[in-house]
Amino acid sequence: MRKLQSYIMGQWADGDGEGQLLYNAVTGGEVAAVTTKGLDFKGAIEYGRATGGNALRKHTIHERSRMLKALAFYLMDLKDKYYKTSAATGATKADSWIDIEGGIGTLFTYASKGRRELPDKHFIVDGKPEILSKGSTFIGQHIAVPLEGVAIHINAFNFPIWGMLEKLAPTIVAGMPAIIKPASLTSFLTEEMVKDIIDSKILPEGSLQLVTGSAGDMLDHVDYQDVVTFTGSAWTGRKLKAHPKIIENSVRFNMEADSLNFSMLGENDAPGTPEFDLFIKEVMREMTVKSGQKCTAIRRTIVPEKYAEDVKIALGKALSSRVLGDPGTEGTKMGPLAGSDQAKDVRDALSKLAQEAEIIFGGGEQFDINGGNIDSGAFFPSTLLYADKPLGGKAIHEIEAFGPVSTIMPYSNRDEAIELAKLGRGALVGSVFSGDDEFTREIVIGTAAHHGRLHLVNRYSAKESTGHGSPLPQMVHGGPGRAGGGEELGGIRSVYHYMQRTALQGDPTTLTHITGDLMPGHRREDADRHPFTKYYHDLTVGEMLTTHRRTITETDIVNFANLSWDIFYAHTDETSIADSIFEKRVVHGYFVISAAAGLFVNPKPGPVLANYGLDELRFTQPVYAGDTIYAKLTVKSKEEKEPREDQKLQGVVKWQVEVFKYSTGEEEDEMVALATILTLVERQH
Repeated sequence: MRKLQSYIMGQWADGDGEGQLLYNAVTGGEVAAVTTKGLDFKGAIEYGRATGGNALRKHTIHERSRMLKALAFYLMDLKDKYYKTSAATGATKADSWIDIEGGIGTLFTYASKGRRELPDKHFIVDGKPEILSKGSTFIGQHIAVPLEGVAIHINAFNFPIWGMLEKLAPTIVAGMPAIIKPASLTSFLTEEMVKDIIDSKILPEGSLQLVTGSAGDMLDHVDYQDVVTFTGSAWTGRKLKAHPKIIENSVRFNMEADSLNFSMLGENDAPGTPEFDLFIKEVMREMTVKSGQKCTAIRRTIVPEKYAEDVKIALGKALSSRVLGDPGTEGTKMGPLAGSDQAKDVRDALSKLAQEAEIIFGGGEQFDINGGNIDSGAFFPSTLLYADKPLGGKAIHEIEAFGPVSTIMPYSNRDEAIELAKLGRGALVGSVFSGDDEFTREIVIGTAAHHGRLHLVNRYSAKESTGHGSPLPQMVHGGPGRAGGGEELGGIRSVYHYMQRTALQGDPTTLTHITGDLMPGHRREDADRHPFTKYYHDLTVGEMLTTHRRTITETDIVNFANLSWDIFYAHTDETSIADSIFEKRVVHGYFVISAAAGLFVNPKPGPVLANYGLDELRFTQPVYAGDTIYAKLTVKSKEEKEPREDQKLQGVVKWQVEVFKYSTGEEEDEMVALATILTLVERQH
């Protein structure tokens, strides 16, 4: 019997002894054995910290993001073989698509978000500066730096690839090494992909390790720089979270647990409406995709009392079309559970639910399958229950049958609907199908505090909707209460799980030097020559140009109005000024910023290639004819652009533009406009 291997401390290793046998979910045949007995978990953690962590932290966020992009392309080319292996877990091709290509897609998403939303630095400048003193000589700025430990990812059996990659992606972007511990039941698929990742050599050595089998004493060696994430049952999650070392060292613990998610039909979305049909289709799909083995599957189906019978009939008919059997046999729409132990657990849970609700579809010991071995395979039929008085129930709101099982619960009014949704005591997701936006609004306000995500569907969004049970890397995946209180995903939010936020307090010029971002109060001096004559690497954040002055005339106002067609009364109609906030005809704000550009540009060809954009434009004081303005142009921040073929090497330089009204008296010059402009500047290397 083939024994799965673990990859620790830079080499593939077999555990001692025969190990736990793993079985084909369709046939019941033996697939592999798995054990971690004799492996050095302390050594693996220390190796990850020293070798993987140091290697990753040498790279910038953009460089780490490009690693993910390269890895995603590499794995996508190999996807066909993963589909073949995935079939042994009981997954249909559609189920496997979610796991395999959904997981690889998460790598693509984080590769893009890391490069587009985060700086090309080794850390993140988090938020805006805080002015901590009257004279602005003492300020504060938060930064986020990679933690110097390892991220231990303990994953569930239902998504052996997606579960790994959706956690690995933000971990790598953050700059932290990972130890992957998949659930043993389907770890043969995880092992296959990890072998390919290691062979690719795209990730630095030590940044990814794999443990197939028991985690042994791994958690005995974690400290405050480490992170532990867990996906699985709430019971197991609570047990791990209470580990003495996690408590003693305040180790970050991110938990995503199975929950009793709801889907709700609107109170007036009657049979025959698009929303009713969409609701039936979605409940059926979420009951049967991955054979209901999804942490986001619909466990509680909440419907208006007046439509309960219609829902029973429609759902029963829809479920009848989902043929159960071998995923490799033509016509099969739903495969077996991942293992026989899972089937037993579902039967046990169903028997407890049946004490409070009536089984109205499926649930029997006798059922037909389309191929496969009904005796040794892990098959379980789609099962629907009906709870006549759901508000008085207990088991139906506490016990989860982790398979193709859902309970219909009727409500008589909106308050009851909200109360039923909340009885799950914290869930990953709830969905509302309604054509009535006011109904949807009330349900959202009433239930949002109890759910990590609310999926809202009507006839207009349905075509492009990704579905109740599809966590997206851009959005939060997690939930309060029973769901664990964590956030596995959430765009850049999840990157911060693996970083330390630190408050810096000090001199603005010092903070500018540390962060590479211009801080308010930074001591500035005029550059030795015009900054537009300097190449990207010659520019220094904080260097400044003070321009010559220009006096604006009435003719400028008239000409700009004619050129732009902006004939707003405050610029063109002297008779309408009396009741306005202006003293007299005011200069167009856009002319002020255009005139400032005319003051600071260098007209000769040079390293500045093009204007790239304008951000954060504010007009702080009015400018009138006869006023004299000048500008201060300061390098605010710099970021290299990824090189492209047939283009010069470029960087984006952000410039702070401050426009002042010149005072001939004793008063200080007054700022009239503030903006950030972006230019493309040539790089020489």
